[in-house]
Amino acid sequence: METIQITSEDGEQIQFYVVEQTRVNGKDYILVTETEDEEAEAYILKDVSSDKETEAVYEFVEEEDELNALAAVFSELVDDTDIV
Repeated sequence: METIQITSEDGEQIQFYVVEQTRVNGKDYILVTETEDEEAEAYILKDVSSDKETEAVYEFVEEEDELNALAAVFSELVDDTDIV
């Protein structure tokens, strides 16, 4: 399973496993977990990088309507995943 590193606001490096990815309304999103365990909680991240950046920049999707819509999309793509 592919992994990515995210730097938290306090500078801590966190590794996530990429479960699935999709594109909605021109934006790229990934579904990630902190472990490969099937019971792990999943998070949705949005690619917010600019064209000038060489690496993708992701942020957690926190807006409720956007999160609910994306959770429905990812639920169709992936079985047995609880999205937080």
